[in-house]
Amino acid sequence: MILRPRVDSRRHFVILFFALVAMAWLALVAWGQSPYGRYLTHQSLDDARDSLLLIPAFLAGWLLMIVAMMLPTSLPLVNLFRRLTGRRGNQALLLGLLLGGYTAAWLAFGVGVFGADWLLHEVVHRSAWVESHSWMLGGSALLVAGVYQFTPLKYMCLDKCRSPFGFINQHWHGKRPRLESLTLGLHHGAFCIGCCWSLMLLMFAVGVGSLGWMLALALAMAVEKNMPWGKRLSLPLGATLVAAGIAVLVLWPPRTPAPL
Repeated sequence: MILRPRVDSRRHFVILFFALVAMAWLALVAWGQSPYGRYLTHQSLDDARDSLLLIPAFLAGWLLMIVAMMLPTSLPLVNLFRRLTGRRGNQALLLGLLLGGYTAAWLAFGVGVFGADWLLHEVVHRSAWVESHSWMLGGSALLVAGVYQFTPLKYMCLDKCRSPFGFINQHWHGKRPRLESLTLGLHHGAFCIGCCWSLMLLMFAVGVGSLGWMLALALAMAVEKNMPWGKRLSLPLGATLVAAGIAVLVLWPPRTPAPL
């Protein structure tokens, strides 16, 4: 009888999973500190008017942000799916389709955000009043993110994200494994967007150069979705964001009237 060392597949998977996340963080930090760091923020939209080639650059940065900030919050579901498909010979492919569907949902949302922010920039450039009051946009983003924390849609999506077993049981039957893996990832991504879109827009507004903001928001979303007491964070977080938004809108205006 030949004794073989037992391989802890779960441990190896978690190590590889977080190695991918760590590489995304390092890539964002390096990119943000490079001369091309502006392409990771909404400021790149001014340049994108002259070169559509910058749109893929923005989406690449957005994808890195998703891998770094959102993928860790989905570890319970991904790990449960890994265990469920452990006896299948194409498990790696199924996991890849799951993660591909998840990131595809977030990329589609990123395209929508890119288009909406492009239109917003057009409004700012065409209106002198809006441009002189552009500081209100940041306060409004904080206010919207805070108010959304109190909405039923937020809690419905959060409950879906916090119940990985029920979610997989609803969308995975194993009859068409490849298609079901992909659609499972797409559905999970959609509910993840419904849960966290407003917080991710805050990250989009401040840019990836603000590493402290990235870490704080990623931690808040991970706690909300995965910790047993995570739902208790939603209301205090919402109240804090609303207060911050009101403070910006009330206290930030310049002392001298801006030209109309």
